[in-house]
Parts: sequence; C-alpha cells; structure tokens
Amino acid sequence: MRLNFDLDNISREPLRVIDENISMNEYVSISLNASNNDINFDVSSSIAWEKYIDEYLLRSNAQVAFGGYLERRNIYQRSTHFNSIDKKNQRNIHLGIDFWCKENTTVLAVLDGEIHSYKNNNNYGDYGPTIILKHDIANMVFYSLYGHLTLESIQNIKVGTKIRKSEIIGRLGNNKVNGDYAPHLHFQLILDIKDFVGDYPGVASENEIEYYAENCPNPNLLLKLPNEI
Repeated sequence: MRLNFDLDNISREPLRVIDENISMNEYVSISLNASNNDINFDVSSSIAWEKYIDEYLLRSNAQVAFGGYLERRNIYQRSTHFNSIDKKNQRNIHLGIDFWCKENTTVLAVLDGEIHSYKNNNNYGDYGPTIILKHDIANMVFYSLYGHLTLESIQNIKVGTKIRKSEIIGRLGNNKVNGDYAPHLHFQLILDIKDFVGDYPGVASENEIEYYAENCPNPNLLLKLPNEI
C-alpha cells in the first residue's frame, strides 16, 4: 500500500514512544502468541502475567519487551469485552505493538500532532486511560493511540492541544487502572478513525482482520524496532 510506504519514509531514524533514556540495547522482542507453550499459567491473572513478564525481562537482561502486531492471543478469552460464542467473531488478533515495562514509564508522542481525544476505557480487559493523537504530516492524516496509561495522564489535557514529537504525554498505569494487565503500552496506528472518540478497536476477529490490518498498519513502519517478532 502506498501509504504504508510513505509512513516508512517519514523518518529514517527509529521513532520512540517510551522513555528515551532506555537504550534500544535494553529492548527484547517477545511472543504472546496462542502457540507459545511458555504461557502455561492462569492468563486471567494480571499478577501471573506481571511475574511472567518480569522473569522474561530478567532472563533477557532487558528493560522492555515488545511485539504483538497481528499476533493471535489467548489472553482476551478472559474478558467478555472480547468474547463471542461464535469463534470466528472472537476478537483475539492484536492490532498494535505492546511495550511491556515498569509502571510509570514515560510515554512519548511518536510525532508532532494534536490531541484528538482521550478516555478512560474501564471495561475489564480494555485499554484503561487512553490518548489518541492526530497527525498531519507530508499531506497524510493519521492517528496514533496510546493505551493502558495512568489516570493522571488524562487529567488536565484538552482536545486540540498541540503536541511535539517526543513530548511526554503520559505514564504507564498499573493493573488497578489499565484494564487489569501487567504494565505496558499499547501503541497503534489508525488511518480512518471514523467517529471513535478516545477509543478504537485494538483487537480484531478473524472475520474483520482484512479490514483492520489495512486500516491499522504496522507501527514498526515508524518505530523500526530490531528483530520484531
């Protein structure tokens, strides 16, 4: 797709969405795919997930574990927010890239833009506090979504506020506010946001994936993360 090519060329250098003080050498890719046999714990427990992520980072001598674009995951089966009796309509294909790291890690605007919307999506298993930025770059309008933030991240902010690339826009929340997950950032690109405000599907079903994979291109076109799974 032409737009994907243009996104890839917005920056020759990797763009950052979390704490710039964390070296890229301290990033490690991770698979949370349904076929990963290491995920043999209670996926309904955020505490079990946090233990798994912490141990993975320790073994990898890393601070950030990343990955997940178009990954098919079992974790969403725990929540009625994603479940459907019809398996073909179960939402279990992840549309963004996750960054698993410590609570309160700073979250950065990927590019210049403005606050499009924000919301506390407080369903069990949902995003929790979420910010969406609108970008208009090289005659392209698109959006970036930052989910699983702290409640403080969406206080005292206003729609339309101009944001600069790498500006701190929030921090990562804990399992009490972020949808009951281990701390992480869900980062997603959206081309046509339609009428969504402070929210947009971050997980799709098999029946929907052709549309969503096109409307939510791989964030790594901008981030250029090494060895993405």
